[in-house]
Amino acid sequence: MFRSKLILAALAFESSAWSSLALGSSSDRVLLLFLAAHAASSALIASFAWALLPSRMARPRLPVLLFLFGMGFTVPLLGFVGVVAGVHYLRLLPPRGRQERFSAVELPEIDVHLGHGTGFRQAGMRAFLANSAAPIASRLRALVALQNISGRVASPLLRDVLTDPSEDIRLLAYGMLDSKEKHLNEAIHQQATRLHDAPPDSAERLDATRKLADLYWELVYQDLAQGDLREHALRQSLGYTEQALASAPDDAALHLRHGRLRQSLGQPLAARAAYDRALTLGMPKTRIIPYLAEVAYDLNDHAGARALMRELGDWQSLPRLRPVIAYWNRT
Repeated sequence: MFRSKLILAALAFESSAWSSLALGSSSDRVLLLFLAAHAASSALIASFAWALLPSRMARPRLPVLLFLFGMGFTVPLLGFVGVVAGVHYLRLLPPRGRQERFSAVELPEIDVHLGHGTGFRQAGMRAFLANSAAPIASRLRALVALQNISGRVASPLLRDVLTDPSEDIRLLAYGMLDSKEKHLNEAIHQQATRLHDAPPDSAERLDATRKLADLYWELVYQDLAQGDLREHALRQSLGYTEQALASAPDDAALHLRHGRLRQSLGQPLAARAAYDRALTLGMPKTRIIPYLAEVAYDLNDHAGARALMRELGDWQSLPRLRPVIAYWNRT
């Protein structure tokens, strides 16, 4: 009933406004009467339309009322039709489901053993260090974090940035590589002195020989020795390994090292004999088969390499080997 009165009153005011203009007078008084009647009619239409709006669209009240009033006042007649038609259309729309903008996430358990990490991981480290657009401070932090991972992984990354445009990056990488090399060379010097002073055929002499073989191998394994220096380190490690084997011929680990050294020096047949000896002495097949497969490949024995990789697939191998095993099983 109230809404009907509102629309009737609005129509009455609008009719009186247009009637005043129909009199043909051009006085200011007639124009003011028209605007006053039209404003009253617009206000009533706005109140009527606001009352029909769904509650979710009627808030905040004053801005919505002003918007409806402005539509009716600035566009005579058509504005009234548009406001009423728009309100009825909005009432026909289905209500939208409530959307949660935020959701509660349960906090993960804190591992106290990871509290002192550097914040960097190996994944993506190479790309980050090579990105000259990254902040220098962040890249320096990433370089410092490399001291917490193995030299086998860190050294190639450090060598990659030796030609970096930033002098700070280059100096830090060179210093870290030099520090790793000096540390191994000092250990080699200590063990060489110990070997020189040890009595012949003593346990101390055998231990020093084995450690020298390991240290020279580390120079190669950590990619700290390159070119002629790498070949020299390989031959030094080979010599000390053979000395150790003369005193401990049934040591499977020494035969494995012997095979690795022979293979690195380009002697696949001698390497295969050493690997076979390590297998005979009880070395697990999962540790030897990848190297035997590599030897077979070096000897162009692709069928043998495929058979060895297929045999390796019967065990739970390391994740890094699985793509290689899958490749050889497809070929």
